[in-house]
Amino acid sequence: MSGAPQFELKAVARDSRLSLLQVEEFFSHFPDVRYSLSALKSYGDKNKHISLMDNVAGDFFTRELDAAILSGAADVAVHSAKDLPYPLPAGVALYCLTAADDKTDALVSRGGLRLEELPQAAKVGTSSRKRRDELLALRPDLTVVSIRGTIEERILQVDEGKIDALIAAACALKRLGMGSRIAQVLPFETHPLQGSLAVTGKKDNPALQGIFSKRDVRNTYGKVTLVGFGPGNPDLLTIGGDKALCRADVIFHDDLVDKDFLNKYRAVKVYAGKRSGRHSFGQDEINELVYQAAISGKNVVRLKGGDPMVFAHGREEIDYLQSRFVSVEVIPGISAGIALSSSTHIPLTHRGVASSVAFVTGHSVKEEASAPNADTLVYYMGGANISGIAKALMLSGRSASTPVALVHNVSLPGQKIFFTTLEELQFSVIKYPTPIAIVVGEVVLFESGAARPPGALLTGTALPEYPAKGTVVHTPLITVEKNDDKNLLRMLKSSLDSLQWIVFSSRHGVRYFFEMMKELALDVRCLGSVKVASVGKVTSAELCKHDIYPEAESATESAEGLVQYFREIKLTGSNVLLPRSDKGLQYLSDELTRLGNRVVDLPVYVNRVNRDAKKVNLAEFQKIVFSSPSGIDAFKQIYGELPEGIQLVAKGKTTENKIKLELNETF
Repeated sequence: MSGAPQFELKAVARDSRLSLLQVEEFFSHFPDVRYSLSALKSYGDKNKHISLMDNVAGDFFTRELDAAILSGAADVAVHSAKDLPYPLPAGVALYCLTAADDKTDALVSRGGLRLEELPQAAKVGTSSRKRRDELLALRPDLTVVSIRGTIEERILQVDEGKIDALIAAACALKRLGMGSRIAQVLPFETHPLQGSLAVTGKKDNPALQGIFSKRDVRNTYGKVTLVGFGPGNPDLLTIGGDKALCRADVIFHDDLVDKDFLNKYRAVKVYAGKRSGRHSFGQDEINELVYQAAISGKNVVRLKGGDPMVFAHGREEIDYLQSRFVSVEVIPGISAGIALSSSTHIPLTHRGVASSVAFVTGHSVKEEASAPNADTLVYYMGGANISGIAKALMLSGRSASTPVALVHNVSLPGQKIFFTTLEELQFSVIKYPTPIAIVVGEVVLFESGAARPPGALLTGTALPEYPAKGTVVHTPLITVEKNDDKNLLRMLKSSLDSLQWIVFSSRHGVRYFFEMMKELALDVRCLGSVKVASVGKVTSAELCKHDIYPEAESATESAEGLVQYFREIKLTGSNVLLPRSDKGLQYLSDELTRLGNRVVDLPVYVNRVNRDAKKVNLAEFQKIVFSSPSGIDAFKQIYGELPEGIQLVAKGKTTENKIKLELNETF
């Protein structure tokens, strides 16, 4: 044959009948190639006591053969392709991968019984954890046992009654002339390389590799290119990316890609986006779709927003394809974290301000997690976890006043930016579709200080200090009045003698509690040893007017902070009074009761919608601040739905939860 070597090749393979038959099968396609064969026992063959259901090394069946190649003792090694490790050892290359005639798994059983015909608790042997799980999903009653050895040794265990059946590769049974033992072809997805043979040799020997190229199934494969589209603006696509798209037969694209822009390319387009809560395909399904397209001979582009190697599963897809010997190229894209710096003019580093930057995924940030040690942090995919990110950063030591920018639709015509702080962000919600990128650090001040000062609409009954540089408009949406229900006076008087705690959740609760005390002709001395807790500074200041200094004050200005305090001191078995609004949520009462306390809710004041509230043009504001859940209800009565594209700032976790409830968490 043309190109056949003028010397005798030294081949090596595992020492089993199946392996030797595979060598004969492979070289039968190359009749002009002379070879000698050495049969070796691999580590896996020598150690049959090790179960393949354990996490065995990737080269369990190949390391001795690899060593023979690297030492020069052999020119080529012939393997079952599915035994090859990934990646191949340094210095070893795949010379040829053959097409598989049969990729299926088969059931071999005593008496030729099918799977559904096996008796209850029948013993079925397999060497695969995946097969074990699939078997038990179909027949939970089976006893699945780990089995090792050659195919002949395994079948002998069936014939001797040690097991009732086993699972084996159909191709192996056929190569051994034992196809008649197949009782049933099983409906399981098998290893992608099952049935294929693989020939390996030393790298950098193209002449030897070329001898076997005519039988290499990879000649029929297409190529996969991972292309970064950038943050969404087609003008930011690279020239290399455009060339790859022009060559493509199939394009798998995600949400950040301009679908109209793709119309210029002749390829078939397949949407494979994975927005929060809306997955067209799972990642494993995407990997398999790309793989199948490639082995069918198509040139495939996996088009990904941003850069394929930044929070984009790029390496997962590379491994999936390369472990199946599909050629992969990566063309970078402009990552959103870089693009937002240009589109917003916020520098990620700046002399004297920030010398380091970290890119962080915001998908699963936990409040107790430590933050990266960098001057500037850029969070990707954090739109559904904004408040959690802020809390985690403050718990990690970042100042509550640290400036933050939230950027929606980076680089696109609809780009919008919100300026805020960690303190404000911890209870914020923005009703806006993802993606939102978050920039945290002093560098944000370069733009937040120069930008048009954001307007803030305050909807609560008080006008507290508010750290906004722009216009602050105070429009109270609720009115507060004393509750004139005389039954409350009796409730208060009857509960005072046995009280251990009074918990005030607002300044109004303080005011009207003491008005009721005055009606009953009681002063603070009657409280005796009763302890007092306050939800925050404003409430504590109101208490001070009555010469009451709280035992505890919420560190977070929220009911959640009070609950945390009571958990820490293990408050239980106490009588607790809660002077509150008639519209107040039951959170405090429920949590204190859950801790084992007896709670009396005393609605000392009533909340009503402020019918005189002046409606304002919400488009003039970047932020709306809500101080209570009742304020949100009032806003909806006056304005209708909560608006899109405006930062909704909550004073406390309870109010934040109310906002999320109203938005049905669809933002």
